[in-house]
This record gives sequence, structure tokens and C-alpha cells, in this order.
Amino acid sequence: MIILGVDPGTLTTGYGIIEGRRGRFRLLEYDVVKNRSETTMPIRLQAIYTTLCKVINRYHPDEFAIETAFYGKNAQSAMKLGHARGVSILAAVNHEIPTTEYSPREVKRAVVGNGAASKEQVSYMVQSLLRLKAAPKFYDATDALAVAICHYNRTLRENRSTKKARLTKKSSGSWKSYIEAHPERIAERS
Repeated sequence: MIILGVDPGTLTTGYGIIEGRRGRFRLLEYDVVKNRSETTMPIRLQAIYTTLCKVINRYHPDEFAIETAFYGKNAQSAMKLGHARGVSILAAVNHEIPTTEYSPREVKRAVVGNGAASKEQVSYMVQSLLRLKAAPKFYDATDALAVAICHYNRTLRENRSTKKARLTKKSSGSWKSYIEAHPERIAERS
């Protein structure tokens, strides 16, 4: 399964592509979309959208995972972050990629084991899990990789629990047990 993880921002949007198989990860690519503060918002959003579309066309991810907005005290910042999230999600939806959102706390808990972990701790764990020789230059890139890892782990866990539920379902295969289990489906004859 190939997953594109995104850590959105209007000045810096991080993205990371991983391939997960049998509980192991393989890094395919990571980077950031870096915008200048004097660039207008529409041009920043276009850069994010265009870059993510190019990445999607290059790797054809099966899944898209993005960090949800963190609402601090500044409403203006939250609105700008919403714009970056919107164009990121639009890139995935326009390519018909299933999209999942995770809170920053959820991502940190999945990767580090602590929902209040620092960016340095997340970076260290991403570097360790992906066996990188050096940590990515930008925390936005390691956060995006962490989102992808979080999604893979959650998907793997859900698939295992679904498979386990199917295997533990009891079925004797007899009509008697079916009738006992579903009496409402039996029509009475007059």
C-alpha cells in the first residue's frame, strides 16, 4: 500500500510517500512545498496543489492521509491553514484517492506513543522507523511522514481486527442453528 501523508501549511507544506507491506515501511519520497511570505495566497495554494498533483501522478498512492487543523488562539492562522488543507484534499479527491484525517495528537501517539510528543521526538522516531541516515531538514516533512505511518498502522490494525472477527465468527452450518439464531426470518404456515 502506498500512502501520501501531508502536513499542511500555507508557507510550508510537508509531504511524504511511504510504501507499507507486511508491517514494514519503505520511504519513497519526502519534501516540502516552500512558499514565500510575500507571495499572494492564491499563488501559494496553487503551488501546494500543483506539487501534490505531480507527486500523486508520479507514485499513484492508494491512500491519502492529512493532519487536521490545529485551532490555536489565532483565527486568521486557522483560516489560512484551512485553505492549505482544502487544496491538499482537493488534489487527492480529484485523483479519486481515499482520504483520511488525523489530529496532531493522534499522529504523535501512533508514532511516538505520546500524544504530547515534541517535533524532535516525532522526527527521531520517523528517522528510526524509516531507517533514514539523517533526519529530514524540515519538521513539516517528518510530520507528513508521521501522518503516513499513522495511517498505515491504523489501516493494518483495522484489517487485522476485521480478519480476526471473520475467523472467530461461529457457524455450525446447520439449518437448526440458523432457525434458532434468526426466528424472525421464518414464515408461519396457516
